[in-house]
Amino acid sequence: MGADSFFQELVSPQLGLYSAAEVARLKRARVAIPGLGGVGGTHLISLVRSGIGSFHIADFDRFEIRNLSRQYARADEVGRLKAEVLAEEASRINPHLDLKVFPEGIHSENIAAFLEGVDVVVDGIEFFALDTRRLVYREARKRGIPVITAAPLGFNASLLVFHPQRSPTFEEYFAITSKIPRFDQLLLFTLGLAPKPWFIRYLDLASIDLSARRGPASVITCYLCTALAAMEAVRLILRRPGLRPVPYYFQVDLYLHRSHLGYLKKGNRSLSQRLKFWFLKHKLRHLRKALS
Repeated sequence: MGADSFFQELVSPQLGLYSAAEVARLKRARVAIPGLGGVGGTHLISLVRSGIGSFHIADFDRFEIRNLSRQYARADEVGRLKAEVLAEEASRINPHLDLKVFPEGIHSENIAAFLEGVDVVVDGIEFFALDTRRLVYREARKRGIPVITAAPLGFNASLLVFHPQRSPTFEEYFAITSKIPRFDQLLLFTLGLAPKPWFIRYLDLASIDLSARRGPASVITCYLCTALAAMEAVRLILRRPGLRPVPYYFQVDLYLHRSHLGYLKKGNRSLSQRLKFWFLKHKLRHLRKALS
């Protein structure tokens, strides 16, 4: 079967949700996914199945056994590069994809190539890699590319869309600079992602190990994040109405059956966020000591 016939058959169940012209637009779109772990890998697979025709994907890490609980890999792929495995999986679904792989990860020397010709960035960078994340967001904004992040925190998924014209910068919203302590950066990032920190109610804080860059994670929330991120990627590509870019945020907690669409005009600089920051900084002081 030829590439065009294959694609039309692949996306045919979506007709009625999208017009034929919109399906064609999805095929022409190029999405960049930095990070292919718990959310990044499922972002890729969901967007391939949604009909996106071109991708740039990046990850320097290799699969470990512990990753199998939530990441898109099998036991026989432990030890292999995540970027290579996910490229193979995506091509098994659509062998006609235009797929560019960056197995060295993202850094200042390849960020321009990673973002070249990209319509949307869907953030799959691991939680603790703030320097890489700031690089991606800064360079995407310079090029007029929106960035979507969907973060799994407990059984809570948080969605933020950074629009290059309508949103504050990453640093402005999160109030993060390289001059503040590492613990403060991570706490501000968490609060900016989830201004309603519902997961504190049921999360065992003793399970968080900042020095090892580890915390509890569930495949349940990873898939929820992908559903949220994929919807916004499609919305942006098709220019559908309903976009709520940062300082809007959207949270869903499956465990507590709660959801909230909020607006945080000043980001983490707002009074409510600053109060939460100081409260949680005191509550989590044992984690701060472990990181120092």
